[in-house]
Amino acid sequence: MSPSPMIEVRDVSKSFGGVQANRAISLNVPAGKITGLIGPNGSGKTTLFNSIVGYHPIDGGSIRFEGREISALRVPQIARLGLLRTFQQTRIYSKMDCVRNMLISVPHRNAGFTDMFKGYSAEQKDKAERLLEFVGLYQKRHLVSGDLSFGQQKLLEFAMALMNEPKVLLLDEPTAGINPTLINGLIDRLKRANEEFGITLLVIEHNMRVIMNLAEHIYCLAHGEMLAEGDPDEIQNDQRVIDAYLGAH
Repeated sequence: MSPSPMIEVRDVSKSFGGVQANRAISLNVPAGKITGLIGPNGSGKTTLFNSIVGYHPIDGGSIRFEGREISALRVPQIARLGLLRTFQQTRIYSKMDCVRNMLISVPHRNAGFTDMFKGYSAEQKDKAERLLEFVGLYQKRHLVSGDLSFGQQKLLEFAMALMNEPKVLLLDEPTAGINPTLINGLIDRLKRANEEFGITLLVIEHNMRVIMNLAEHIYCLAHGEMLAEGDPDEIQNDQRVIDAYLGAH
């Protein structure tokens, strides 16, 4: 039996000033799996991600997380439920070292004003260092993060997301701009985050080799509509997908 969907998107539509970015999109993200989202530039992938995590209200349809309708919730409320995303452009604190980035990324959910100045517990610091080791940045943990390479900054952002113990992580082009020699290591860490921490992943990716290697089920958007879905073999051999990509270049 297939696992129940962690995220259910049903007939979601979104327009910006008369331009339809998403039209009646439906997809499922099963718990504990890695699901891929591909499509040529301008196909509506990032808009869909933004809708799922609450960046803008949808025009129609339904988005459910663990069975609960979340389409009226905003980003912080959705993040508290355990649904986080990372960005194409990294969002780190470039003047702080890696450990500090890790610690500051954890929201003070129950903190009062005075608690914010109390510093961080030894447990939190240990956890930060463990996760930096997990992504391969332990040796650089005391470096100012602005001095890291772009690929290392992406690994740091990934570790910062893990610090929040998300149930689901939405990754927007995790390998874009990364040195090819680092890509296999990143794929491996994404798989390990899925297997060892049980984090469900939904991944937008342009690099076809990466997504075929990573995802168990892949959805393909084109012109804001769902074009195809299937396992990596089905998608690779789907003439509509091939035409969409070839037509785009």
